[in-house]
Amino acid sequence: MSVISELRMRPAAATREMTWNPGVTARLVITVVVSFMLLVGANLATPLYPHLQTELNLGPMGTTIAFSSYVCSLMVFLLAVGHWSDHIGRRAALVLAVLVSMAGTFVFAYASDLTELCIGRGLQGAGVALATGATAAALRELLPTKPAWASRFTLLASSGGVAFGPFFGGLLAALPGGRTTVFMTQLVLLLIVLIPLGTLQARPAIGIPSAGQRTKALAPRRIGIPREARLHFWMAALVGFLSFAVFGFVLSLAPGYMANAFDLDALWAIGLIAGLPLGVSALSQVVVRGGNYLLPLGLILLGAGTVSLSFSATQGSLPVAVASLAILGLGQGIAFRTAFALCVDAVSTELHAQTVSAIYLVTYLGSAVPVIALGWAVGRFGEAPSIFVFSILCALAGALLASWAIFWLKQSRHFLRVE
Repeated sequence: MSVISELRMRPAAATREMTWNPGVTARLVITVVVSFMLLVGANLATPLYPHLQTELNLGPMGTTIAFSSYVCSLMVFLLAVGHWSDHIGRRAALVLAVLVSMAGTFVFAYASDLTELCIGRGLQGAGVALATGATAAALRELLPTKPAWASRFTLLASSGGVAFGPFFGGLLAALPGGRTTVFMTQLVLLLIVLIPLGTLQARPAIGIPSAGQRTKALAPRRIGIPREARLHFWMAALVGFLSFAVFGFVLSLAPGYMANAFDLDALWAIGLIAGLPLGVSALSQVVVRGGNYLLPLGLILLGAGTVSLSFSATQGSLPVAVASLAILGLGQGIAFRTAFALCVDAVSTELHAQTVSAIYLVTYLGSAVPVIALGWAVGRFGEAPSIFVFSILCALAGALLASWAIFWLKQSRHFLRVE
């Protein structure tokens, strides 16, 4: 069936001639690549923020607003469209996500002021929101007997894209054309991804509504927390909130802060440093094995790495900064993966997309509120003291969550191996 038929929520029709029916492996690859590329595009601007501050006279507050407009849009659309893939199909939701992200990429490429930057980032956020639940649910359906691996692929695609985006953006920014070249290249890559995605034979949606219920089915709905997994949900959501607050800092203000502290001029180097913790996070989610005790351990490492990063910048020690970024990335990866897996494994397949969207709604809030507050504090009290206080607060929050995690896991006898 065509994408148009899916969007109209019609029952599956006869197979078109210009389609292909790949196996499970190919469908897994396409789903992961789409999610990966959308997150790459959403983070291409990270190494460009120091130059954008000067070019468009943004200042620290303007930079955090531009960064957070993506996050705010993502949260709004997670609420509004996070369930759409259940009704229009996973493929159609991902096609829409790519098209909306392409529009946002084009706007950001030619933005001339803060408002246009925010519009471009907002469209990118809407695209990622459309893909978030659809990707997680599609992977779960493709790997019905391996839910832990479905969770790993979900996190690997998102974390890997966020990690690679800054480095890729820094490399492309060195080419003639600067920012325009960066985002037009991403536009072409999204178009290439769209071709196999749009032509594969889609599987029917799991909840095609009747003719009179289609508008109601797509209407925004309250994000419900599954009754049987409330503690699992809040653990995963709060771990995500804290870790994305740290990552939000790393992807917005930290590039300029570290560029000044260590006299870095090369955009690829700035992008590589900013993307390092996210790359370590993505790698740890596949490589690191262990029991659920990794949850409190990861939270402690996340807090310690954040404080160490602030200290290294004030002392001008680049090796310590690099080590700190790797430590906080490792901590985030093993903590969030463990909490995420515990939560999604505790809910039924029918509630999977809804639960993932709800987790990410709280998680991405961490990239908005704390980061905007930090941007305000930098403008009011200065960069170094504001970032130091931010790192201490993150470390304290990590210690509190780690204590709760130890108590909860022992009480619920969850100190078991995560496969």
